Amino acid sequence: MAEVTLRTYVFLDSLQPQLAAFIGTTARGFLPVAGVASMFIETAPGLIINRIMDVALKATRATPAIMVVERAFGLLEIHHDDKGQVLLGGQAVLSHLGIGEADRVKPRVVSDQVIRAVEPYHAQLINRIRYGDMLIAGESLFILETEPAGYVAFAANEALKAARVKMIDASLFGAFGRLYLSGPEAQIDAARDAALRGLQTVSGKEGSRGGAA
Repeated sequence: MAEVTLRTYVFLDSLQPQLAAFIGTTARGFLPVAGVASMFIETAPGLIINRIMDVALKATRATPAIMVVERAFGLLEIHHDDKGQVLLGGQAVLSHLGIGEADRVKPRVVSDQVIRAVEPYHAQLINRIRYGDMLIAGESLFILETEPAGYVAFAANEALKAARVKMIDASLFGAFGRLYLSGPEAQIDAARDAALRGLQTVSGKEGSRGGAA
């Protein structure tokens, strides 16, 4: 087997309603509902995702919502209402690759910013390109960028657990992941703290910079 980099390997114990709804808007697979357990696995190169998807599904009763295959990176998501099934699927993938969870790339925060009292025209431009909720003028906007990309799903889930904010958009695959959340200033500050704190709990190996595997 060619060398595989485990860019993202992260377990979400309870998919938050807005993240589940966002996946339902953008994904093409078996769409999850709020409260199910979920796992995101991202690899380099991308094509190996087909093989590890096969491994995870044959080992469990989990179902997939996302499978993205790019030349450089691949991403899959599996979910089930039984957390054990999702964890078993992840373990089957690790065993197939001959690696452990500690071999995953550690997430890096590339950028995070809060824009307070968003201007009306700014809100309208973002609303033209979003797949989530509406950004309203006057709200605060939190923008997070991570490397590898897949960890932005975990950051979003942690933020949505901690604060009453709206999920505007997210990019879950590619060289970098991006997340947009909006809401009242205090709630956005709480969401930012939860997202960054959650990412700090994910251990792993230091990855190369700039989106390279």
